[in-house]
Amino acid sequence: MKRGSHCASLFYIRTEISSKNLIHLMIMNIALIGYGKMGREIEKIALKRGHSISLKIDIANMAELTVANLKDTDVAIEFTSPESAYRNYLLCFGAGVPVVSGTTGWQSKLQEIETICKKDKNGFFWASNFSLGVNLFFLINNKIAEIMNKFPEYDIAIEDIHHNNKLDAPSGTAITLAEGILKEINRKKDWVLNEFKSVQSLQIVAKRIGEVPGTHIVTYDSEVDSIEITHTAKGRRGFALGAVLAAEFMKGKTGVYGMKDLLNL
Repeated sequence: MKRGSHCASLFYIRTEISSKNLIHLMIMNIALIGYGKMGREIEKIALKRGHSISLKIDIANMAELTVANLKDTDVAIEFTSPESAYRNYLLCFGAGVPVVSGTTGWQSKLQEIETICKKDKNGFFWASNFSLGVNLFFLINNKIAEIMNKFPEYDIAIEDIHHNNKLDAPSGTAITLAEGILKEINRKKDWVLNEFKSVQSLQIVAKRIGEVPGTHIVTYDSEVDSIEITHTAKGRRGFALGAVLAAEFMKGKTGVYGMKDLLNL
């Protein structure tokens, strides 16, 4: 992609994020599957952007997630648990409803979902993190890893800090960071959680503390100095806005997509 088009696409997304008077031509009925703190934040932003909420599903009313109740829905936004996500996707696909999901911890079945979408022409958008800043952080992480592959004196670790209600560890964001590093750093063969096994393993340390929205730190450490890159979320709004933008992107689409498609990165 040419530099000019890259900058233009980022400018477009920033304009989407900052504009308060944008006229939306694609008003949608959105089903919220998962109505906790994130679901409520998504609802606020969706309504502000002119959309309607066709269905709200949480633990107390999971039985209401049916094909019949999804009949007036354009897109479902799903933030639930690793245990229920796969079932939720299939149910939405059965209703012909595209899914935008931020649930993590279920990715062992991602290939199955991709196969189903291709076979049955379903629409699916998944991201470990919907924040614009985090997705730029992923790009920075990959580039630094490419450079640091040439400097074996630096060991590498990832720190993943979230609120104590987060169910999975490590976070999907930490896993995405680790995968980017493993792709570039030849001396690292796998990642491990909260333990040191060998210098060939990339250590991820996961902490669950209070109400922290999300902080990720990648450290390159040597005998003489340390290099750190950090992303700190200040709240849920950035994640929620990214999910609504993804839902707008998915209306009427089939296939499997992610944040690189939305941001044109």
